[in-house]
Amino acid sequence: MMIIVMLLLSYLIGAFPSGFVIGKLFFKKDIRQFGSGNTGATNSFRVLGRPAGFLVTFLDIFKGFITVFFPLWLPVHADGPISTFFTNGLIVGLFAILGHVYPVYLKFQGGKAVATSAGVVLGVNPILFTNTCNYLLYCIEDF
Repeated sequence: MMIIVMLLLSYLIGAFPSGFVIGKLFFKKDIRQFGSGNTGATNSFRVLGRPAGFLVTFLDIFKGFITVFFPLWLPVHADGPISTFFTNGLIVGLFAILGHVYPVYLKFQGGKAVATSAGVVLGVNPILFTNTCNYLLYCIEDF
């Protein structure tokens, strides 16, 4: 039962439309009406500007990152290989990603979940996250 609660909670946190909320709260804009039409961080940069884009990116990364730790914080009693932090963190993180892409709050039309996926990777494997960021920065530097 607790596993279902954990997955549902992860989905609902992932479904929080940070780009939409920041746009409505501070700019009185529905970012779905501009740019690419989604609520993600990239469209927030495009429509709302850099400061709001960075805030939305941070919030999207954070909601993926925080959900990965639910298996550690919530009392889940499972035995066997599936009970490892890595596996449970990925499964719970996947529900946060699904929540971002298909948010119940916005009629199942969300973002592309790039930042939320990065948050899940950061929580599950920080070394992989760091190496990927370094590689991307190296590739961008060549332009």
